[in-house]
Amino acid sequence: MAKNDIKVTDNPKLMQKLLSDDNFALYLDYYLGRVNVKDAETGEIKSKVQRKREFLKLTILSNPRTPIERTQNKETMELARKIRAEKEQELLEQGKGYRLKRKNINFLDYFQTYIDVYTKKDIRMMQIAFQRFKDFFRDTPEYNIYQNSIKPEQITKDMMVDFTEYLQSRSIGEGAKSIYQRFKKVINYAIDHDVVVKNPCKGVTIKVDEELLRKEVLSIDEEQALINTHYLNENPEIRRAFILCLYCGLRFCDVKDLTFADVDYSNKLLKFEQNKTKGHSKSSGVIIPLNDGLLDLITSPPKGSDKDTLIFDLPSYECCLKALGRWVKRAGITKHISWHCARHSFAVNILNNGANIKTVASLLGHSGLRHTEKYTRAVDKLKEDAINSLPELKL
Repeated sequence: MAKNDIKVTDNPKLMQKLLSDDNFALYLDYYLGRVNVKDAETGEIKSKVQRKREFLKLTILSNPRTPIERTQNKETMELARKIRAEKEQELLEQGKGYRLKRKNINFLDYFQTYIDVYTKKDIRMMQIAFQRFKDFFRDTPEYNIYQNSIKPEQITKDMMVDFTEYLQSRSIGEGAKSIYQRFKKVINYAIDHDVVVKNPCKGVTIKVDEELLRKEVLSIDEEQALINTHYLNENPEIRRAFILCLYCGLRFCDVKDLTFADVDYSNKLLKFEQNKTKGHSKSSGVIIPLNDGLLDLITSPPKGSDKDTLIFDLPSYECCLKALGRWVKRAGITKHISWHCARHSFAVNILNNGANIKTVASLLGHSGLRHTEKYTRAVDKLKEDAINSLPELKL
């Protein structure tokens, strides 16, 4: 750790200890003042410094070799600094009965700092929520004055009502609700840390009909048109992964993490835990039967690799989405297709072909039928459209 990372006035100080593997453990060094101690032999009264160490269970790699390891070090240090600052506040509160004043906080900077050290898998949605909040100030004349800076106490309930209306004008249905949920996570964090005193989001909600399927669905014919379409410089990994999602109903976050260990070749099964519900639901584990075509799509582990090797070597979600957009356009499909549309298409198409709703819920990893019922409504709409497409009956 560089000397510039440690301020002499910090209490506790953020320190490091060399470990046997040559990496560094981070800890806090507390200065607890001085006490007078009587020497047992001489009887002399001496002043002794009281200190305390608190290890944070955070480790810094001494020699990061890859961009991922360097990013990991950066995020670990940012987290350690945040913990140190909060511990200092606790120390002040215990010793002097007050907390540091936060008069001049710019909530936009606070939001950005929150994102900088955010490590959960919905980081992309957190970034979108922050951008939407800034766009709201830019696009709403009465709030233009806050484009560069806004104090926490200036965020009001009326502003949140306007913000939710703005979100719904920019994003449809679940998108607006999901973005607002991420924004509220930052507000709640700020409340927990005394940055925001009164919750401006209380009572302000975005309601969505969760049983209504809002994303586009590819028909079986459109899926086949997509499979038959090739173009120059296409990414075969993205192609294989999306086709597997179309035929197994996988989310992007799950397909990108699939390893060959998740495939039971003998029994032709795909077994994995959903990232979205892992540790939160008893139905997080999913088992999907595989036919020969899907096994050919997955392939076998490359020679010399172990079973923990990823099945698909995919770039970022943004890159995959752009490639999917080009592919869909070349196939002559005019629908707006996102990666998640593959999951919806899978559910609607197998229901349309006679699968019962419980089977579909199991294949999708739903813990109940509530989230699956929206697909039955989509199937009913397809059947209605099919009947209405017939020539008018004249008796």
